[in-house]
Amino acid sequence: MLQETTAATGGGNASALSQMGFGHLLNEMLSAPGEFAVSWIVLITLVIMSAMSWYWIIINFVKNMRLKGTSDRVTSTFWETPNAQDAIRFMEEQSKSEPFSKIALDAAQAAAHHQRHEGSRLVESLNRSEFVDRALRQGVTRESSRLESGLTVLATVGSTAPFVGLLGTVWGIYGALIKIGATGSASIDAVAGPVGEALIMTALGLFVAIPAVLAYNFFVRLNRVTNNKFDTFAHDLHDFFATGSRVGELAVKR
Repeated sequence: MLQETTAATGGGNASALSQMGFGHLLNEMLSAPGEFAVSWIVLITLVIMSAMSWYWIIINFVKNMRLKGTSDRVTSTFWETPNAQDAIRFMEEQSKSEPFSKIALDAAQAAAHHQRHEGSRLVESLNRSEFVDRALRQGVTRESSRLESGLTVLATVGSTAPFVGLLGTVWGIYGALIKIGATGSASIDAVAGPVGEALIMTALGLFVAIPAVLAYNFFVRLNRVTNNKFDTFAHDLHDFFATGSRVGELAVKR
């Protein structure tokens, strides 16, 4: 009798464990979509959030790797070109997504515009240094904003995906308790399956959130380094277009 009871208990446990997988949950959701409407909403929301986060992870990774490979070449070529017109022409030949060349062109255009309007109210209200500085500030702000594209999505997914999954879990456990109360059975095979399936939603929420959080922190650190390069390059450009030489070159000449 004890062996029969043990065998029955073991069979019930095995049956309960077989009902705790994602495949079994998906089959139940497909068989009764109306009953699992909230679960469907949660699952679709998590899939969309995951797709959005991975899209921006890939886009930002490619963008940062490309920028890392071209930034030093672009800035060094600009300073090593002896003729200013050739240096500006080199910047104009760069791709539209290259930020350092755009900042340099903003400064060059501001200096040229100020020179063309000597004697006007523009020159009287702003000297050459202030005019170039204002253009550089706008250029750095614009390129810094472009670097941050997609980070809001990653931050939102990382902070909300666990709670979306938790909503699915709470709703699943609530439905499981209603079924248990209706059937009057509280055995392990009646409880473990529905509760285990509900906990899958929390796991899915974590699987969606963790990559988004890690990627967000990674890209924020990369952007901080790139913004420092923007500032350094902008300061050198300001000295060059306002005085005709970089600070280091002025010190050497003296």
